[in-house]
Parts: sequence; structure tokens; C-alpha cells
Amino acid sequence: MNRKLILLFSLFVVLALMLVACGGDTAEEATEPAAADTTPTEEPAAATPEEAMPEEEMAEETVTIGFTASQTGNYNVESTRQINGLNLWMDQVNEAGGITLPDGTVLKFDSVFYDDESNTDRVQELYTRLATEDEADFLISPYSSGLTDASAVIAEQYGTIMITTGAASDSTYQKGYSLVFQAYTPASRYLTGALDLLAATDPDVKKIAIVNEDSKFSTDVATALNDYATELGYEVVMFEGYPPETTDFAPFINKIQEAAPDAIFGGGHFQDGSTLVKQLDEKAVPANMVALLVAPPEPSFAELGDAALGVVGPSQWEPLAEFNAESAAAAGMDFYGPSSQEFTDAYMAAYGEEPSYHAAGGFAAGLLLQKAIEDAGTLDTQAVKAALDNLDLLTFFGHNQFNTSAESHGLQEGHSMVYIQWQDVNGELVKEVVWPAEGASAEALYPMP
Repeated sequence: MNRKLILLFSLFVVLALMLVACGGDTAEEATEPAAADTTPTEEPAAATPEEAMPEEEMAEETVTIGFTASQTGNYNVESTRQINGLNLWMDQVNEAGGITLPDGTVLKFDSVFYDDESNTDRVQELYTRLATEDEADFLISPYSSGLTDASAVIAEQYGTIMITTGAASDSTYQKGYSLVFQAYTPASRYLTGALDLLAATDPDVKKIAIVNEDSKFSTDVATALNDYATELGYEVVMFEGYPPETTDFAPFINKIQEAAPDAIFGGGHFQDGSTLVKQLDEKAVPANMVALLVAPPEPSFAELGDAALGVVGPSQWEPLAEFNAESAAAAGMDFYGPSSQEFTDAYMAAYGEEPSYHAAGGFAAGLLLQKAIEDAGTLDTQAVKAALDNLDLLTFFGHNQFNTSAESHGLQEGHSMVYIQWQDVNGELVKEVVWPAEGASAEALYPMP
């Protein structure tokens, strides 16, 4: 080997040794991942979405309930109690830890509300704001049928489910809406339950008289009762209205006596109803049952003394109604939420007064929404709507089930008015719930004295 070849060979060896010492790789080797990078011990498996997101970020979601309340205006008292009931429901759900969905998300509730001033135009403006700017997930109606009717069209327009309470009108649910659901017994069934009570108590009675105040609400109720009585085969021997200002019922009482009904139905508001009952008693008109609108459930009705004894009246709810798990089981129904007593105790603790049916209606609206969300397992509008369509259960507020037809979708079909009757308990006039049977606190006094 000549000198030049020896020198070149020596340089090659030196370079090779230097490359080995520096750990150099060829270009092909650099593109290959190191073997250690593929082993589980050196690189953990990819995180699942649940592991990748901190638990506190995915576990809780705030659901916004939008509504208006008449903090001022004609409906201030009733509306305030309705919202007290709704807020009590919201507080109880949140304090209990919220609603847990199947995917582990916990729902807590908050509200956005405005003073509607008992004004229809303002209601439409405010519900539009709730549905758009405030992006409310669900809506609760204002108090009163008129204001509710104005808000329902907005809820439907913006595709937001609304539970209505404090509103008994039937017509709101006969306009093709699909997302509006009624908690109250509709006006068309305000007195039909009293006829059911009569039928259950004395199936042999067939002659009834309907004498009512000549006002829209009372006439609607009386007309529906007349249709229902005819359908059931009763003979309506008198169906007549009287002017709202009537104070002397002698001409009507004379007609009642001539017709000789077994039971008398009707009335209107407190003053006329109280006066009619008093004069029926003074004339000693024989009747096995007297059932009138509005007046009998009022505590001051007891001031009529013996004239009040046995008189029946409808109410959306009463604190002494025995709606609980036991009464539901006896009726073959599912029960959901607190009992009447538990709701009453909680409301009194929160607000220092016995709850009216307006307060109970506010709480019930939230309770129905809660059950639907739980059944749906999601906040998706159509899924919650389907859950509401399928509801059929007893709550402290009574039976709840909605009409699902296109003609009357959302109309309340399950909830019946609670019918109270003034009875003598140890020499004192007291109210007792006598219908429906699953909520009764006492048997009906029949025939009335």
C-alpha cells in the first residue's frame, strides 16, 4: 500500500471513530421513532375527553329560567306569591345539588326576570328579550290568563318551552302551539269536578240547576258545566245568568224552587256568591249540594255561619289536600316531589305565611319542568317536550297530564280542582278537602243540612 492510500485510510478510521463517539445517526435512522417512545411506561395512553377536561369545568351547567312578574300593577299580590313558589323550588333544587344528567353534568338553576307591570304590551316586549338577549333556556308564564296568552306566542315563536301557571283560560292552547304547557286546571273544568263529586256520592241524582254571574269567566265555566252535565245524562232544569251587581236573588231563588233541582251550581265572585248562599239559606231552599265559584274557599266565607255549612267550592290547591306518596299509591299513580305538608312547611319557613294556590302553582311549574328534564336526560328542547308530553303523575299540586293533540296541545288534562267544603268540627266551621278522592282530608257532608 503506498503512502497516499495509507493516509486516506487513516483519516477514514478517525472520522468513523468520531461519529461513533458523538452518537450520530444516519438520515434514515433520524426518521424512525426511538423504541422507548412506543412503550407504555415512557408515554402514557391518550387521555379520554373526560380526563382531558378538568372535572369542575364539565360537571356543572347553569340553566336559565326566564319569566316576568307583576311587581307592580293589578296582579301584584297573586304574582308575588306565584314567584315566591317558583323561587322556593329553584332554591331547593340547587341546595340539594341540582339535577344530574346521565353524562354526569350537574344542572343548577338561575333566573332572569322583569316587572311586567300587569301590562300585555310590556309582556310581549319582555318575553322577546328573555328569549333572545337573555337566552333563557326555559320560560315560566306571568300571572293571569291575559298576560300568559301574550307571552305564549313569543315562547312558540322563539322555540322555547314555557310552563304556564296562574292562567286557566282554555283558548291559549287551541292556537296550534307545541311548546306551551299548562299547570292549572282549565276554566272549562272549574266546576265539572263538583259534578263528579256528586256522581260519586249520589249516583241517583239527576236534576241540577246552574245559576251564575253573567260575566265572561263565570259564563264560560257554567257553559262548560252545562255541556258536561248533559253529556253525563243529567237534566239541567235551570241554566240562567244574573247581572254582576245583583244583590237581591229572590227572583232567581223563586225559579230554583219551582225547578226543584237536587243540586245547585254556579256563582261568580265573592260578593255575589256569598249573598246567594245567604239568601238560599234564609229561604230554606232544599238542595243536597250547593257548589259555587270563588267565594267558598275564602276564609271569610265562614262569617256566613250556618249558611256556609256544607257549601262546596273549587280551588286550584289547598294546604290540607292530602297529596302524597301514600295517596298516589292508593290511586295507582306515581308520585313525584314533596308532599303537600312538606311544601307547606317549607313555604311557611321561607316566607312566614301559609301558601296560597298561587304560590303552589309557581312551585309546581318548576317541579314539572324538573321532572321533564330528568326524564329527558338532556336540555334538548324536543327531548324535554317529549318528556312533558308523556308526563302522567301525582305531585303535591295534584294529578298532572297534558293534552297532546294538535287541536289543544299543552292543555292540562290531569289536574283537577280541589273542592273544599265547610264542615262542623267540634262546633267550629272548618274547610275540608272532599274531592278528588286521592287528596281528600274528609268525606263529603251529604246531603248538606
